This record gives sequence, C-alpha cells and structure tokens, in this order.
Amino acid sequence: MRVAIIGRTKILLDTAKSLHQAGHEIGLVVTSKEAPEYSVTTKDFEAFAREINVPFILTQNIRNTHPTLTELEPFDIAVSINFTGVIPQETIDFFKLGILNAHGGDLPRYRGNACQAWAIIAGEKHIGLCIHKMIGGELDSGQIIGRKFYPINLNTKIGDVLDWIEKESPSMFLQALEDLKTDPGYVLEVQSIDPKDALRCYPRMPEDGKIDWKKSNIDILRLINASNKPYAGAFCSFDDEPFIIWDARLAPEENFLAIPGQITKIENGSVEVATGSGKLTITSVEYRGQVSTPDQIIKSIRKRLK
Repeated sequence: MRVAIIGRTKILLDTAKSLHQAGHEIGLVVTSKEAPEYSVTTKDFEAFAREINVPFILTQNIRNTHPTLTELEPFDIAVSINFTGVIPQETIDFFKLGILNAHGGDLPRYRGNACQAWAIIAGEKHIGLCIHKMIGGELDSGQIIGRKFYPINLNTKIGDVLDWIEKESPSMFLQALEDLKTDPGYVLEVQSIDPKDALRCYPRMPEDGKIDWKKSNIDILRLINASNKPYAGAFCSFDDEPFIIWDARLAPEENFLAIPGQITKIENGSVEVATGSGKLTITSVEYRGQVSTPDQIIKSIRKRLK
C-alpha cells in the first residue's frame, strides 16, 4: 500500500520503518516540533525521509501539507500518531482508506489524554491499545481496526505500559494495513456513538502527582505508579523539601492510630508510612536531586511526610 506518515514520537518512526521494511511504499513524511520528553526529533524523521527519498514536511498546521498532497501520486492510507492539533476531515479525505491512529486506551472508553495513567489510578484490570480510523475534528473516534490488551494490577507502573505500547504499535499498524489490503471494508468494531459509553480523559500535570496522605494506601500506591518514570513522579515534602517516591508497596495490615504521613517504621532499605487507611512501605525515593532508599534520609519515627 502507498502510505503517508503524519505525526511525531518514536513509535511512529519505528512504525514507518517497519512498514517500509515490509514492502509498503512510504510516499510522504510529515512531522512537527517534538515535545521535550520525546526521544526522537524532527531531524530523525527528516533523516528517514531522506534515506528512502520521499518528500518531508515540517509544519505545525496540517493544512500546509495540502498543496504537496495534490501534487503527489494518490495515497491508499496514512498513519498518524501525536500530530499537533486535531486533523480535519479535508486532510483525511486525501487518503483512499483514511488515516489510522494508535490510541493507548480501550475505546470507546478512555478517549483523550493520559489514558494509561488514569486507568492505573482508576484501578482498571487492563489497558487497551487500539488502531482506529480517524474522523475529522473528533477525538479518538472512528472504526476500530485492531485492538490488544495489557493486564494491569496494583503494582503496574506507567513505564511498563508505555514500553508495551511502544513495542506493540508497529506490528499492530502493520497487521491493520494487511487486513485493509485484503478487505478495504474491514472493521473489527464500530465504535459506539452513545455518550454513556465514552469516558473522556483530560491531561495530567506534574503537580497532579502531589500525595494526599489522608487517602488510602491503595489510592496513593496507584498515584505513585501512574506518576512514575518517564513522568515527574508522585511527591510530598520532607523537612520542607520536595520528596519524590519512585517505588512503594502495601505494608502488612495493622491496627494503628497515627496522623497520615507519620513514619511508623524504619528498616534497612525502606520506611513505613501511615495513610488515611493502611500503610505503605516506601523503598525508593528522590531527595535533593539524589535517588536512594528512604532509610538513608529519614532517621526517626518522629518525622512525618507532608
């Protein structure tokens, strides 16, 4: 199939390379300025386009590609991830089979932003990864072409989920193109348009990782795991300085009376903290720019995290 690449991220670049190696004809590469946390840049996309000798467009406005699209041979389909802004229908219509997108959420639920983190916080049993056709001006809607699930539990960290999405997306795009090549009308599932079936997720900010020790140990552990690397981390304060918690687990149950945030035990490699319901055992923290075990920092059970 003749394919256009539209968007950003390492996942999209890996997908483009996989499609090219599988014999699909990449006819255009369109990207925009990368976000600070991205591991690949516009220069990487430009180098790939140069390597396979196809046009390269760097733009923040997808409509800037329209003159080029009218000049090039027709495309069967486009593949897009994380382009800046919502792609309009007039752009989608340039492609015979539309534009495919990869979305890390179990559509039609978990549409929008930070879906993987929200799913961990909500205590879901799995996280979905969907390949779907885009509808102009709409968010994460359109026919689902492929879907896989990643099982999660109380100890699943956001980095584990993101690694899985990065690994699976290229092969899922490749399978979707093969399915559509065999049957251009192929659809795994038509998404429900009933609003009650959708769950819109909104962006999470670094400050959303602030720990409220009055919450339960389960809720706090989910926040720690959802805010984990590559993100800024769940945090509180110790001696009036930022205290990031990277690793924790539920502590053994005990009947106790303590103010939430109270240090209740210090052991080699960990400290135990009281919460609004239950306790947490903390095993890895970052304090004053250094990552260590918390017992290297906290030396008294008269201390509290705030």
